[in-house]
Amino acid sequence: MTFRVAAALGTAALYAVVVSCSSGPAGTASTQAPPVTVLTKGADNSNGDIFLAPQGGQYGTGLEIVSITGQVLWFHRLPAGTFGTDFRAQTYLGKPVLTWMQISRDGSGEGVICNARYQQIATVRPASGYAPDFHEFLITPQNTALILADAPGTANLTSLGLSAHQLVNDGIVQEIDIKTGKLLFQWDSAGHVPYSDSHAPKPQAAQPWDWFHVNAVHLDTDGNLLISSRFTWTIYKVNRRTGAVMWQLGGKHSAFALKAAPGQRLDSAGEIFAFQHDPEALGGGKYTVFDNESDGHQAMYSASRAVTISLDLATGTATLVKSVNQPEGLTAAATGSAQTTPNGDLFVSWGGLSYFSEFSPSGKLLFNAKLPDGAATYRAYRLPWNPGT
Repeated sequence: MTFRVAAALGTAALYAVVVSCSSGPAGTASTQAPPVTVLTKGADNSNGDIFLAPQGGQYGTGLEIVSITGQVLWFHRLPAGTFGTDFRAQTYLGKPVLTWMQISRDGSGEGVICNARYQQIATVRPASGYAPDFHEFLITPQNTALILADAPGTANLTSLGLSAHQLVNDGIVQEIDIKTGKLLFQWDSAGHVPYSDSHAPKPQAAQPWDWFHVNAVHLDTDGNLLISSRFTWTIYKVNRRTGAVMWQLGGKHSAFALKAAPGQRLDSAGEIFAFQHDPEALGGGKYTVFDNESDGHQAMYSASRAVTISLDLATGTATLVKSVNQPEGLTAAATGSAQTTPNGDLFVSWGGLSYFSEFSPSGKLLFNAKLPDGAATYRAYRLPWNPGT
């Protein structure tokens, strides 16, 4: 393994590196990195660099860090037949690390952790033989990992017009001890959510029904879990010790009445979000959610958006207090993220679209950029990163 950091270029250092962060070929700062086109300039450097995991199109599939000016700082091309998601800087054992999910096209894979010298120091796989899900790899303050998996099974769904032995994909959330691989906690959607809550289209004969589609698990401010189900249009708050659902937001059995503040609007189904991703706790009963509003077949709103929601537990009310629409007025049929930065800006990846943007607390568009046509990143983050520390 070799490592070097080039001299500073402008306000950002170019991470010109050769790395050994995976089992495949080493990555380099390469012309194969997908270029980033900045369409709107106005954000500053205070929120760090931009973390992407581009795939698709004519450029390399891999992991990419770019500056707010669009300059490629570092690119690691992943081995052929694999792709990466949820690439970001996190903290493990008190030190900065890079993490991502690395998935093979055959469905196998793992979460990868590299230190600040780009050396792989740990991997995490689901327990109990489950295949990994690509959506999430979150390190907790307790140095454990929250990851997702899909569990194939069967269910009697004749009441829904399906088979008595219907193939289904249930959503699994696991907390894993990173050092030992020990399973510390598991939550199974089928044990807590009725199949009838799903908005997913019914499957073709002999095809499994992806009725739940778990796509995120995050920590609420009290340490319990926020779990997102794309096809029930619901965010579940789950007790991290017992697995009990503490409340659910959105969907057919929302614990909250939904309303919109002046100047805001619910979607055509009367929901705050639909086909959503990435619930994030802000504190004080406020949450952000990336609101796809589309599954590629039906659209519930004119564009995808990132929404801010205020929950009042005393009155059982959820209020849409703020939203920002996709700047080009497009809908993202899949994936996406919305991250609140330390200075209060909102950094949004527009999912299956190639765009990512930053907005001020008042909703002003500060930054808008895109990957080449045909390329996209599942999530995007703005985070500080100091290689070699």
